[in-house]
Amino acid sequence: MLGDRWGVSDSEIVRSYPCDDFVTSPALQAWRGVGVRAPSEAVWPWVTQVRLAPYSYDWIDNLGRRSPRELVDLPEPHVGEKFTTAGGRRLGRIVSVDPGEQLTSVIMGAYMSYVLVPQDPDRTRLLFKLVMQTNRWVARGLSVGDLIMARRQLLNLKLLAERHRAEV
Repeated sequence: MLGDRWGVSDSEIVRSYPCDDFVTSPALQAWRGVGVRAPSEAVWPWVTQVRLAPYSYDWIDNLGRRSPRELVDLPEPHVGEKFTTAGGRRLGRIVSVDPGEQLTSVIMGAYMSYVLVPQDPDRTRLLFKLVMQTNRWVARGLSVGDLIMARRQLLNLKLLAERHRAEV
């Protein structure tokens, strides 16, 4: 499907993601990934900070409010908690979390997992998978839209984790 993968290898596509446990026969599957020059311990706080803001194109999905560029001292996420805030609204909920390893949420029937895969002490792969049961026409549109927004989000999280690591 157009827009179903960006920045991921074949082996990263065939691996299991926590979101797969929530949708048995998805019409939409999309994978995104980015390499981060920082250890997973430096990436994880930025992934969990998605609870405060979307970190993609703030002028679109956050009504122009800038996603925080400094870490906020947040407690670890937990199942049942709201997943994110966009445009001042709390959206979605967390459905699975393994601190330091993965965060999985649902928004309007779309399940998404953020997975951290340490590569060595100073590098991490930040992987993202989205699954949803929907019709194929909606899936096509969502796949392309998600490609644009999730790509920007992952690149922003990468930049912030790398910058924060350099400042520490």
